[in-house]
Amino acid sequence: MPVITCIEDLRRIYERRTPRMFYDYAESGSWTEQTFRENTSDFQDIYLRQRVAMDMSGRSTASQMIGQDVTMPVALAPVGLTGMQCADGEIKAARAAEKFGVPFTLSTMSICSIEDVAEHTTKPFWMQVYTLKDDDFMQRLFDRAKAANCSAAMITVDLQILGQRHKDLKNGLSAPPKLTAKSVANMMTKVQWGLGMLGTKRRFFGNIVGHAKGVSDPSSLSTWTAEAFDPALDWNRIREFRKMWNGPLILKGIIDPRDAVEALNVGADAIIVSNHGGRQLDGALSAIRALPAILDAVGDKIEVHLDSGIRSGQDVLKALAMGAKGTYIGRAFVYGLGAMGEDGVTKSLEVIHKELDVSMGLCGRRDVTTLDRDILMIPKGFEGDWI
Repeated sequence: MPVITCIEDLRRIYERRTPRMFYDYAESGSWTEQTFRENTSDFQDIYLRQRVAMDMSGRSTASQMIGQDVTMPVALAPVGLTGMQCADGEIKAARAAEKFGVPFTLSTMSICSIEDVAEHTTKPFWMQVYTLKDDDFMQRLFDRAKAANCSAAMITVDLQILGQRHKDLKNGLSAPPKLTAKSVANMMTKVQWGLGMLGTKRRFFGNIVGHAKGVSDPSSLSTWTAEAFDPALDWNRIREFRKMWNGPLILKGIIDPRDAVEALNVGADAIIVSNHGGRQLDGALSAIRALPAILDAVGDKIEVHLDSGIRSGQDVLKALAMGAKGTYIGRAFVYGLGAMGEDGVTKSLEVIHKELDVSMGLCGRRDVTTLDRDILMIPKGFEGDWI
């Protein structure tokens, strides 16, 4: 068993053990990947203020996200195709999150279905949905989430049209994977992954095949997917989705303060400052740079979370000290899953928790709920002085 001390250790193992098309799917952004890179690198421009001779005993990272108790304010973000990174990946990630005491969010584009995950967990999880044209499918998706006892719904609002990700096109990404000479040759070197996939029946989009009209098998899925997303989406349409779900609602994909105000007005309980991990509009502001202006606009009226770029407990600490009430990890837990299955997801959470806890203490704070900008050194003009 290798010694794992940071998320980068898990990424390296993940790269070795997972087929290239699925590694590239996770570890890439759209177009030039500028936003994908800056989501992570911009955290490095913020420094922590070390304090000494202060009582660092009895520290607590316990908090709440949308009123739910969490071991630390870090949730597992929705990631499509998770069950292709590792057999039954969504189930394994959900179980790890449950045992650790943090929320797990299931993607609509998951391999394991809502019902699969509910059957293999004992506590409620969150359900992510897209803004699709098909009202019947959307309502049934919300109803299925309710039947599975999901405790929150998350609507992704930044995927009306798909940003181009060069690697996915070149790799012929699909679920199950397209069998070309190149992909088969690569998969044959990933023995552990292959044995896992041979041992599971879950290899297709479990929330869609058999549930969406006209999608009874994988061959009809691509046609449905191409037509399902709604480029005409507007805030009135999001209000319609709000009526379909009467529980806590989170809107994911807010990067401009004006959209944060609109999200508040449609009755969301929380928003996630996110640019889809740099996978949609390349050249957009990183999530951590966008956060302060959104907090200024709505931070005292709605719960503001942050997603995109978090790779460490120090990143979590910086986001919380800036004012976010919760954070999300996507790639960081996928690295662990692809590297070591459920144990790897647990390890990614342990790594982030330890770094958050220790760094918080070295900043002179004992309670994660009391963090503020006093522990940060933020460069002038960090948000940008834009014309």
